[in-house]
Amino acid sequence: MVLLVERLTKLYTKLENHHHHHQLEADVLSASLQAFRSDVSNCLNQLLLNPKPGSEILSLSWIQQCFELLPLINRAFTKLVVDIDYSMSSWEVASLDEYLNYGLHLLELLNSVSSSLSHLAHARLSFAHALSLLENSPSWAIKHLKAIQPQSLSKDFKGHVNKEDGEDKFSSCKERVVNQALMEIKNISFWVCGVVLASLSGEAKPYLEIKQLIARFNSALLIGVDSCISNVIVEKGDGLKEVKELNNAAASLASAIVSGKSSDAAKDLERRLAIFEKQLEALEKQVDNLFSEVLAGRNELLLGVRLRKQ
Repeated sequence: MVLLVERLTKLYTKLENHHHHHQLEADVLSASLQAFRSDVSNCLNQLLLNPKPGSEILSLSWIQQCFELLPLINRAFTKLVVDIDYSMSSWEVASLDEYLNYGLHLLELLNSVSSSLSHLAHARLSFAHALSLLENSPSWAIKHLKAIQPQSLSKDFKGHVNKEDGEDKFSSCKERVVNQALMEIKNISFWVCGVVLASLSGEAKPYLEIKQLIARFNSALLIGVDSCISNVIVEKGDGLKEVKELNNAAASLASAIVSGKSSDAAKDLERRLAIFEKQLEALEKQVDNLFSEVLAGRNELLLGVRLRKQ
């Protein structure tokens, strides 16, 4: 009887220690996930709290700030993976697939952004051509001073929607934490692209569609900043600041040509076009760099998957 009691006591102690260790691990993982979310939240808040000079919401400078978010939140995600000691080589199929799909859809969204930038670059060339015609063919110049129109995006974003995830598909707490963090960076990255596409195209549609697609995850990190952005894009219907300024300058020049006093208006449009060109080039370079980084990260993970199968 005494021997049985001792065995039962040891078994109970072992189970208790196992439970304590499991609870301690869960607490550590929860703290790491919370720290990650705090870092990401701070990055998001910078869009509203500390805007750079001349970077009003829906300006090209502000769009650059939006894209600066993506490397920051990816670094926060990498830090989380290191903190919980769960490298990509240890991930299960569900998280690997999620990360690969995230990268693929983000590349598609960045391609759409590049298309919108090309549309604006073409519009800039039309205004620049108008200036070149001003001296010899003012009537033809007026024909090239038509306002930049919103770009209708035909891209279907349905393929970017999050799949239903069951809690039972994760075999470990670390896998669950990684997946939750991955959902955060995926939805924030897509949201950023939706905001940028709406700003560049002059239509709220891409923002609203992507917002609807990520709504199921209901990221608390996006609620505050999204409410402010939604007010500007949807309720006020504001477009890109620089486009509005260029359209106004072009309209002023067209009126000045008719009245025969176009010198000052032409200089104003020329000055704005030069600034616009530099801003577009900087943004195009930023998008290209992001595309290269996302593609490199995705290829690196694919290589790791192939090595695991060997």
